[in-house]
Amino acid sequence: MFLFARRAAGETGGPARPDYVDCRTIPPMIAHLRGTLLAKRPNQAIVETHGVGYDVAISVPTFTEMPAAGAEVALHIHTHVREDALSLYGFLRLAEKQLFEKLLTVSGIGPKLAITILSGMPVDEMVGAIREGDLARLTRIPGIGKKTAERMVLELRDKLPAPAGASDTSSTAALASPVEEDVISALVNLGYQRAAADKALLAARGGKSPQSFDVLFREALGSLSK
Repeated sequence: MFLFARRAAGETGGPARPDYVDCRTIPPMIAHLRGTLLAKRPNQAIVETHGVGYDVAISVPTFTEMPAAGAEVALHIHTHVREDALSLYGFLRLAEKQLFEKLLTVSGIGPKLAITILSGMPVDEMVGAIREGDLARLTRIPGIGKKTAERMVLELRDKLPAPAGASDTSSTAALASPVEEDVISALVNLGYQRAAADKALLAARGGKSPQSFDVLFREALGSLSK
């Protein structure tokens, strides 16, 4: 088990007595890294920040778009905590990180498989394939069988934004401003489903001019409480 040790409060002198803390009680803290790219491979990047080199798992699309070693790079980071490890997964594009985290909610998909999935198809194409229920395209990705593809479609179809230019307005993700995304995130953190939060935001919006977080959040919450 991955543990942290600290000296007991009030203890003086002598060797530190470890009070072990299960890492699962520690919330993920690394969300973004900016630093020098020391090395890169199709599934891995080493980024140095303030003298510390971070080993980051990456997808093929992120690898392809990365600059050469020695250049500055900025990555959106998902921190994955297990009993025996703390792993970092990095993405140049925020949309790729967001899809990665949605894939993790699908039964049977862990971070390594999610990275493989993202390496098999551009984000926009994958979102389209999932929304359209295109199992044939999804199963062409290495490691994705029919059952996994079916779960991806069943569990994610209504949680993904419509492609740019699509006429489907039931999802607000592609159109939401940063303030509106914060409202959706707050509602989801309160336990509401993403689809319900999107619908409540649309009701709170109501064609009005941009509003503050507090106003939008109260109106959306009121809509959900009806």
